[in-house]
Amino acid sequence: MKPKDFREIMSSALPKKDASKMEKHVFRIYDTNNDGYVDFVEFMVVFFILSDGSSEDVLSKIFRLFDVNSDGTITKEELTRLVKDMYGLLKKDDPNVNAIDFIAKSAFNEMDSVMDAKVTTAEFITACMGEEGFSKMLANK
Repeated sequence: MKPKDFREIMSSALPKKDASKMEKHVFRIYDTNNDGYVDFVEFMVVFFILSDGSSEDVLSKIFRLFDVNSDGTITKEELTRLVKDMYGLLKKDDPNVNAIDFIAKSAFNEMDSVMDAKVTTAEFITACMGEEGFSKMLANK
């Protein structure tokens, strides 16, 4: 499946939402080999994990949503971008920049346990499975 086909599926699945900003991020979850296409095996593996996988497996797939440049870590800038794009699914109006920055900064600070300005998959999973409010909120959206 090409990104264009994926866009059409997203539009069908969310007809009353503006999913255009999120489609490339969601596509990244499925395109596990980063070749620009989602084949049937990739789709089914992710579908299975998201529907019947352990919490850790599901969160590691969600991590790919936040890892915009696919380098294995999430930066504060990547998290802020995703929060803004996710906010667009929830509201049609322009999001409040201060609220976006606050949510992204708070979640990032919860996740970055070693304070090295990047969040690894392990840190992401730990924060989301813990009692951290902002991290849980983002992963459950």
